Amino acid sequence: MPSLVERIDAALPQTQCTRCGYPDCRAYAQAIAGEGAAINRCPPGGVEGIERLSMLTGHPVLPLDATCGDEGPRTLAVIDEAWCIGCTLCLDACPTDAILGVNKRMHTVVEAHCTGCELCIPVCPVDCIELEVATPGSSGWQAWSALQADIARQRYGIHRARRERDAARAAAPSAALAPPDADAAAVRKRAVIEAALARAAAARRDAPSPGG
Repeated sequence: MPSLVERIDAALPQTQCTRCGYPDCRAYAQAIAGEGAAINRCPPGGVEGIERLSMLTGHPVLPLDATCGDEGPRTLAVIDEAWCIGCTLCLDACPTDAILGVNKRMHTVVEAHCTGCELCIPVCPVDCIELEVATPGSSGWQAWSALQADIARQRYGIHRARRERDAARAAAPSAALAPPDADAAAVRKRAVIEAALARAAAARRDAPSPGG
C-alpha cells in the first residue's frame, strides 16, 4: 500500500510552483505527513485539493492560505519570441522542461508540458514571458487532471535527475581541469545577458512608433 507521503503527493497537482513554501510537491507532501504542515497551502489544487488532503490526513478543511496565492484558472506561459534574447535562464527555471531553445536563440513554450507554475516569469531579464489563461471559468482540479499531474511529475523527475547529473559533473575533480570555475562562468553568462539586454534596448529604441 502506498505510504501516506505517496498518497498526499498523488493528491497534489504537481505544478512544482513552490507557492506552498516548499521546493516541490513531494517536499510539501513530506512536510504534511511528517511535520504537520498545513494542508491549505496549494493554490493550484484549490479548494478541492484541500478537501482531498483533508480526507487523507484527517485535518480539518481550511480556507486557502492567502499568503500562498489565490485559486484561479490554470495559466500558460507564452514567450514573445520577437524580444527573447536567448539567455536560457527560463530553461533552467522550468520544472518540466516545457521551454525549448538554445543559447542566443529565441525560445518557445510547449503548451502541453507547461504547468503554469510561473517560475519562468521572474528570471526573464527582458520581461518577454507572459501568462495567458488556459482554462477560463475553471480552476483548481477542475482545470487540471490526474493524467496531466502524472505526466508533470514524470517530467519533473527527469528534469531534476538531469540537474543533479550536471551538478555532479561540475563538482567532479576532473571538471576543475577542463571548464573554468563557476564564478568565471557566471561572470561570462552575466556579460552575455547584459550584452543581449543592450541589443534588445537598442532594438526597442530603433523600432518605429505605432502609426509612425
